[in-house]
Amino acid sequence: MEPSRKRITSHRQLVVWKKAFEVSMQVFEFSKAFPREECYSLTSQIRRSSRSVTTSITEAWRKRRYEPAFVSKLNDAETEAAETQDWIQYAVRCGYLDRKHGVALFREYESILKTIVGMITHADSWVFPLSPRDARKLRREEP
Repeated sequence: MEPSRKRITSHRQLVVWKKAFEVSMQVFEFSKAFPREECYSLTSQIRRSSRSVTTSITEAWRKRRYEPAFVSKLNDAETEAAETQDWIQYAVRCGYLDRKHGVALFREYESILKTIVGMITHADSWVFPLSPRDARKLRREEP
């Protein structure tokens, strides 16, 4: 490991997780203005899928000792990010989200998708068995 690189010990340190979390909060804020009749359709679906990106990344991180499980959860994150892009397109097309913000959100998810696909492609560099010391350290983390 390079001396200048800090070792990542939590999913919350992952740039992709941070970005997905912030973008999902933007989606939440924009969705507050969606019409009431979309409450159980577009609004709930776009909120669910945008939040599922981070939760799937979190699950992948916690399963990184087992490559198939790690990749499976990253595939879930990839699917949810792509689904969120679809919901963004619906929101723009229905006039609930202006095109400028829709394009910006869509591009953010495109960047997130590229990172997730890169993690899947190079899963072997992310997966490793935890030492007992590292496992104890992770259990002591606070949210």
